[in-house]
Amino acid sequence: MKRRDFIAATALAGAAPLKTITAATTRKGKSDPEYYELRQYYLLSRVARKRLDDFLRDAALPALNRNGIEPVGVFNVMYGPNRPTVYVLLPHKSLESFSSIDERLAADARYQRAGASFLDAPLSDPAYVRIDSSLMVAFDQMPRLVLPAATAKKKPRIFELRTYESHSKKKADNKIEMFNAGGEIALFLEIGLQPVFFGETLIGSNLPNLTYMVVFDDMDQRDETWQKFSSSAEWKELSANPVYADTVSNINVSFLRPASYSQI
Repeated sequence: MKRRDFIAATALAGAAPLKTITAATTRKGKSDPEYYELRQYYLLSRVARKRLDDFLRDAALPALNRNGIEPVGVFNVMYGPNRPTVYVLLPHKSLESFSSIDERLAADARYQRAGASFLDAPLSDPAYVRIDSSLMVAFDQMPRLVLPAATAKKKPRIFELRTYESHSKKKADNKIEMFNAGGEIALFLEIGLQPVFFGETLIGSNLPNLTYMVVFDDMDQRDETWQKFSSSAEWKELSANPVYADTVSNINVSFLRPASYSQI
């Protein structure tokens, strides 16, 4: 099944309805949002991690960039899944980019040559165990990924990846509204929280949910900034609004460090 056909098929398999996915590209008066594919590569060993790093650095990222997918983030886990995991964030300018990238890479001779040892790994020595992947659409109030200043300056940085699950689609929509028109994203910026992206998950596990990423210099800055946010009068007023009550039923948090070649 081609990837573009898979998008339609997921509507029959418990993912976001196809009309929801399509509507994201036709919002009147809104900037066309980006789409984010977040992959988790589950690995067997440190040897497999080096093989994945070599593949991503030398084959995948150059090929993705040639196809207009940039910047690509590659992150190692500080705190999160117990098994060896590498996160890869792919920003797409359109659904067509997401649905066609596998075909474009399959036709890219430079990519196939550079990645041959990874792509052709045998069953007796697999390059990875499995890949989990989710597709998100950017929020209205932050339709584009924001590259951290520390990335361009090659400074140390850590990323906090947060996923908010909701017990119903209506409550999930309310939480997204809280970030958008409700002013939570604006408050992030005012307080000094530096978001990289916000995305509503269209295809993935544990739906409905949203995921966002924020960046810090270190854990001390992280703790200080979140404390400033949670104690602010604006947050207390916003979180007390009954419209936004019971919008989040579970939160998953991972702390990540960028790989040396990560573009985010």
